[in-house]
Amino acid sequence: MDLGLKDKVVLITGASGGIGEATARAFAAEGAKVVIHYGKNQAAAETLRQKLPTESIAISANTADEASVAQLFAQAAARFGQVDITVANAGIFPPDDVPIHAMTTEYFDKVIATNLRGGWLTAREFFRLLAKTKPESACLILIGSTSGIFGEAGHSEYSMSKAALEGLKLTLKNEIVKLVPRGRVNMVAPGWTWTPMTEQFRSVDEAVITALQTRALQRIGRPEDIAHSIVMLASETASAYITGQTVVVSGGMEGRVLKQRQEIDPTKA
Repeated sequence: MDLGLKDKVVLITGASGGIGEATARAFAAEGAKVVIHYGKNQAAAETLRQKLPTESIAISANTADEASVAQLFAQAAARFGQVDITVANAGIFPPDDVPIHAMTTEYFDKVIATNLRGGWLTAREFFRLLAKTKPESACLILIGSTSGIFGEAGHSEYSMSKAALEGLKLTLKNEIVKLVPRGRVNMVAPGWTWTPMTEQFRSVDEAVITALQTRALQRIGRPEDIAHSIVMLASETASAYITGQTVVVSGGMEGRVLKQRQEIDPTKA
């Protein structure tokens, strides 16, 4: 199927690795032009840019800083004229389990600034650009998490940052159509996915078994699993009438145990 993404301009935050990198590759494979945002990993972003088969640019920005995000979109517009699709993917997940009674406000603020404030600023600058360029269609995709749906003990700050994006999504799907009649806003909520942030747990059988006990499909997600869902939602051919929705990409995860420990082989995760 031709997804109709050829020559569309796609801006992806946090695109230098993991889900963001896989998403950049997936859009480029469909013929889209890609704006690769990165925070500090310039080498990885430039390597990715050079490997993409379509026109692309790599731009550094601090997504928690409004001036920096404004400059990100200004540079993208200066290069390509407009941005048709934005994927607000940049985020952090502190690996340590910290219960709320032991969590400092500094720890909390860092995660909220990156995941929530960063997502909000990214959406705001995209909408500001849409108000100027007025394309025929536009799409914003927020990247949430199953942690924002089921919660995650020891990570109240992360769960909160991702759950709050649900309210942002539901509000913005009504606001975008005032700027772009065929504008859409959706969310993709990944479950546990093998990325550089989670790779340290791959050899920890106990962690893998615990995760797989709550899902029907007996493997951990790959970045490409998430990327393909993002591309599908961005496509007007495949998803023109889908807006305000959350697609959970988690292998059938539930907030309960589905598998007994003896049924799980962690080496196949």
